Amino acid sequence: MAIGAAAALVLTGCSDKSTSTGTDSSGTSGAAGLSIVPVEQVDINGKAVPKTDPAKAADPAGDGKATCPAGTTIAFAGALTGPNAALGININMGAKLALDQHNKANPGCQIQLKSFDTEGDPQKATQVIPQVVNDKSIIGLVGPAFSGETKATGKILSDAGLVSVTSSATNATLTQNGWTTFFRGLANDDVQGPSVAKYLTGTAGYKKVCVIQDNSDYGTGLAKSITDGLGAAADSACSSSIKTGDKDFSATVTKVVSANADAVFYSGYYAEGAPLAQQLKSGGFKGVFVGPDGVNDPQFLSQAGSAAKGATLTCPCGPAPDKFAKDYQAFNGQPSGVYSVEAYDLSTILAKGIDGGKLTRPDLLEFVKSYDGAGLARQYKWNPNGELSNALIWIYTVK
Repeated sequence: MAIGAAAALVLTGCSDKSTSTGTDSSGTSGAAGLSIVPVEQVDINGKAVPKTDPAKAADPAGDGKATCPAGTTIAFAGALTGPNAALGININMGAKLALDQHNKANPGCQIQLKSFDTEGDPQKATQVIPQVVNDKSIIGLVGPAFSGETKATGKILSDAGLVSVTSSATNATLTQNGWTTFFRGLANDDVQGPSVAKYLTGTAGYKKVCVIQDNSDYGTGLAKSITDGLGAAADSACSSSIKTGDKDFSATVTKVVSANADAVFYSGYYAEGAPLAQQLKSGGFKGVFVGPDGVNDPQFLSQAGSAAKGATLTCPCGPAPDKFAKDYQAFNGQPSGVYSVEAYDLSTILAKGIDGGKLTRPDLLEFVKSYDGAGLARQYKWNPNGELSNALIWIYTVK
């Protein structure tokens, strides 16, 4: 990865080499010639909504006149190694790109990025996040990335007064804990659930859907929301639970094939979603595999191979606009992925606060609380509980 001469990016305890191969959400060609292609953005009723105009998005470069003290720093915390590392790497690289563009344009304000690897593990995160809050140079955080690690560390961040903007943690209960520094940069699972459910039963016309969940906070929360939204279309006879780390899904496949369902909705991450899709196909399942944002990654294409073809993938994350996709590829040496755009937008918001003189944790927190502006993915304005005022979902397909 090439870093511009004016940039000051500091990486701590991580690798910035992604194992991802394939496509980003804008539809670049991927593994086995497959691509993840955006179909449409939908509201909570599953109805199509026009996408955001990227020309109106905030630019991390600003006016080029910003000044800030040397050592001004924000952090990233999330999985950079481990079975779902690609999701965290996508976020880290999106943040890096925003700060590189900022720093090249603003020689008087070089914002550093310190990146912390949680492996996506809640227990590991409880050891890592104290390192973040104890580093007094860090005044803002992009992350944590996953719902489980956010649940385990949100109080630590709130007690420290460190603003935390997540581009990916979607469990709906995270904003119900009384934390004062947590802001979600995309729709939560209680928005994704009914939006996708209405799309599947309405636009797609599915009459019977098997909901399969993993045992993560993310997977269980989203599965409940999807099941509730599907109503009578959710067939309890073929619903199933698996554990993260499982690789043999024969019992689940037998259930699903016997049900003759129109679709399977898998609520979890690509590490299990990819082999599940493979085993469903080889087991004779003729319906459509549907996966959420935890599956919507180039690694799903790489690991599932031809079994990924025809899958429907959903996400509160938006597709990469053309210029962003080109800039990201040029800077990072690989295509952008799920959450990259959100990470870029959220890092841009923190940079705008710093450029406006918000150089302490309390000041940057207040800036984010009152922020209202367009990004590449959406309009960012938060309710008092840290949820977006208006949140929508994207539908993708694998071709």
